Amino acid sequence: MESISRISNLLESARELTLDAAQAARSSRGSSKPLDRTQIKKLLDSRNEREVLDGLRRVLSMMYRSQKTLPLFSSVVKNVASPNLEIKKLVYIYLIHHAEQEPDLALLSINTIQKSLSDANPQVRALALRTMSGIRVPVISQIVSLAIKKGAGDMSPYVRRAAALAIPKCYRLDPSQLPQLLDYLSSLLGDKQYYVAGAAVTAFLEVCPERTDLIHKHYRSLVKKIVDMDEWSQLSTLRLMTVYARKCFPRRTRTAKTKNTAVDLQDFYGEGNPEPAEGEQVLVLDQDLELLLNSIKPLLQSRNAGVVVAVARCYSAVGTPAYVQSAIGPLIALLRGAQDIAQIALYNIVSICLNRPADFVKYASHFLVRATDTQPVWELKLELLTLIFPHAPAHLKSLILSELEHFSRGSDKALVREAVRAIGRCAQTDTATSQTRCLRLLLGQITSLDGTLAGESLTVIRHLIQQNPSAHVATVVRLAKNLDSATDPQARATIIWLVGEFSGLNGGEDNIAADVLRILLKDFASESEIAKRQIVLLGAKVYLHYLNRQIEEGKETEGHQPKLLEDDDHPIAKLWSYVLLLARYDTSYDLRDRTRLYKALLGVPQLATLMLLAPKPAPQAPSPSEARKGYTIGSSALVLAGGGGIHGLKGYEDLPDWVEDGREPDPKLRETEATPAGVTNVYGERGSIPIPAARSLDMAVGSTGSGPSSVKTLNGSSPSGVGAKSLDDWLAEDEGGDEAEEEEEEEESEEEEEDDDDEEEEEDEDEEESEEEDDDQGENDRLIQPS
Repeated sequence: MESISRISNLLESARELTLDAAQAARSSRGSSKPLDRTQIKKLLDSRNEREVLDGLRRVLSMMYRSQKTLPLFSSVVKNVASPNLEIKKLVYIYLIHHAEQEPDLALLSINTIQKSLSDANPQVRALALRTMSGIRVPVISQIVSLAIKKGAGDMSPYVRRAAALAIPKCYRLDPSQLPQLLDYLSSLLGDKQYYVAGAAVTAFLEVCPERTDLIHKHYRSLVKKIVDMDEWSQLSTLRLMTVYARKCFPRRTRTAKTKNTAVDLQDFYGEGNPEPAEGEQVLVLDQDLELLLNSIKPLLQSRNAGVVVAVARCYSAVGTPAYVQSAIGPLIALLRGAQDIAQIALYNIVSICLNRPADFVKYASHFLVRATDTQPVWELKLELLTLIFPHAPAHLKSLILSELEHFSRGSDKALVREAVRAIGRCAQTDTATSQTRCLRLLLGQITSLDGTLAGESLTVIRHLIQQNPSAHVATVVRLAKNLDSATDPQARATIIWLVGEFSGLNGGEDNIAADVLRILLKDFASESEIAKRQIVLLGAKVYLHYLNRQIEEGKETEGHQPKLLEDDDHPIAKLWSYVLLLARYDTSYDLRDRTRLYKALLGVPQLATLMLLAPKPAPQAPSPSEARKGYTIGSSALVLAGGGGIHGLKGYEDLPDWVEDGREPDPKLRETEATPAGVTNVYGERGSIPIPAARSLDMAVGSTGSGPSSVKTLNGSSPSGVGAKSLDDWLAEDEGGDEAEEEEEEEESEEEEEDDDDEEEEEDEDEEESEEEDDDQGENDRLIQPS
């Protein structure tokens, strides 16, 4: 009968599975017809769990399609007491979604949810706690607080995690519950389960991120659990520990001493860290800070890009250059991911490279532009190439310049513009070796038919020439010769401006500025307006230099007065008069006004010299990401290039400043209860490893004085009132132990011999019994056989 009942149960379960599978297949094909509200309510009121489940699924489907499901509230909520876990989950989802609209009806289900907090299934208890905290009705805030208190002391870590995640919800519901919530949060932060502690850290950052005093006694345990936490908890804990390290560990330095001349085996193989030079300032890390930096190092191999960036932020904010250098490789590995991940990783890589460009030289091949890269990605890659350019070897510099030259001749105007600007930044940062080649590349592009390329090339050339004007006279002459082939208006205007800047060199006698002005005036009417402005400015500068020479000659020859413009027959004076006539009848109001302004200024040569011939500062072309410098790595402000108000985003908070030396919290606050105060473990950490039970027993015996043996603490010191054990005592104990072991072995051997004798006697008796049975069997056989 038992086998028949078992078979019937199996058939019934198979039937239910078949019905569920058929229903799932029918719903996936979309063949089920939509039901009206009356039919759905009939399903919800059914006593069949399968029909109720079907009705709840239809209600949630309508709810997520923004259809009206509030009239079914009472029919749905009454199923909250169902023992079926699937039904209970769907009812809780519906209840959270509509509780604010029907707070009175939602309160009717609170008693049932409270009963579920005592359910035998931990999953049901956690689900009930999550639902109760999700019902945003301020009246039940105290009930939620009591539920969190009960969940925080639950035996199941799954429920305790739900309690930790419910704390921020209760705080948002009623901020007056904060004192009780802080007590629950403090106990959850010290939970032995890493996923409970991780959820507690997330709640801590949302409820009271400034209360670092709650973290002191849990600091070391959290640091050790961070490797095992889930990815979201790792992000929260890394953020918390970065701020905690700034507030609790002062930045100390020491002066390095003379390097020891002894040969170190690790340094012999080149695996040791480079020793600092004599007199160099070296950072001194606190033991607890070093514990944090070493504990998060395995997270650099995380599959989550956010965790890798968070570790890099922690290293750059509170670590040493050696730790930052260890995070560079994992950051570069993120470039192999999707485009969006690579773009965010590049922003953070550029931020680190602005401060430490030499560490990225060996990864230059990862910054070469690919055909599939989007515009933000290749912009950041070109910027990285220019940042590492001054620190790269000669062959790598040649590779970078060849790469930039190739893209400067492409068809994408944005890429061409950025490539030319990158060439200019390379020339500015490395004037000794690469400026000549960069100028040669740029000069070869000013005659290009592409106006964008020609204009950007001339702008970069102008920046380079202004840095050292006296060394680029031949360059200006070459540019003037290319005026006939330069067709872009911006390019022509830039060349004319450069000629005007050099119009006063060599006394103006053998200068080409006047001759260039004469040639340009022939086609003045056909020039663009931007070029006309520069031609008028060139004429004003040439005539001003002529007036200054006339004044100097008048000082040398007393009584000599400079001639008026109308009476002067000098070619330069006639050129300036011709410029005034051409501009007077031009159609541009701006050009006519500029010309009248220059004419008035030239009436007072001293004032015109201050206005037109003033030395111009050499323009600098900083890296495009200089505006992002200073923002925290991994923050949204770093990506959006602005903190307070750009793109309407607010709320950026910078990392706190380092705590001053002497004002940091007492390190004893981070002592754990497992290790007494003043005891140091084998790792050099205070109170981070619990005392073994045997050692605790020995310490207890030694403290009572009941035995002659003495006990040493973990750091090797003897406790008070107990003498140190001598070598003779240890040997005496060993000899006594050896004799005892020999006696025990002899007793065991005697017992084994006695056991062997007993076994032999038993075997003899068995053999005799078997022989007797054989004899009896033989007699029986003879009796059976016929005579």
